[in-house]
Amino acid sequence: MTDNEAVTRPRATLSAAVLGAPDPRGLAAFYERLLGWTIAVSEPARPGQPAEDGWVMLKPPEGRTGLSFQYEPGYEPPVWPTTTGQQQMMVHLDIAVDDLHAGVAHAIELGARTAEHQPQADVRVMLDPAGHPFCLFESSV
Repeated sequence: MTDNEAVTRPRATLSAAVLGAPDPRGLAAFYERLLGWTIAVSEPARPGQPAEDGWVMLKPPEGRTGLSFQYEPGYEPPVWPTTTGQQQMMVHLDIAVDDLHAGVAHAIELGARTAEHQPQADVRVMLDPAGHPFCLFESSV
C-alpha cells in the first residue's frame, strides 16, 4: 500500500463484553435475573473439557450489545480495591438502576455482595458471584 491509498475502515460493532468465570452458566443466570436480559447463545462444554466449560451470551430485549461469559479454568477473582501483586480487575460493569437501595437489595438477593470499599456515596460497588466488581448507580435515563 502506498501513502496515497486510503484504508477503508470496515464496519465494526461491539457485540459483547466477555467475563471469564469458573461457571459461565451460573454467572450468566445471575446477570440474566439482575438485568432482565435473555440468553441468546449457550454453547456446551467442548469435547474433552470439564462440564463447566462453555460460553453464554446474554442480550437485552432491544438486541443491542450484550454480555458474555466464558469458562476460565484457572479463574482468580480480582481484588477490590486494586492491590499490587494481587489479581487485577480488567473491566467492571456500570449498571444504572432507578432506585439504588432497591437495586442493591435485588443484587444481594440474587447472590451478589457489597464490596467492603465504597469510594462514592451515590454508587455501590458490588461483587457478583464470581467476584467481578460492578457498580450500581441511580439514573433516570
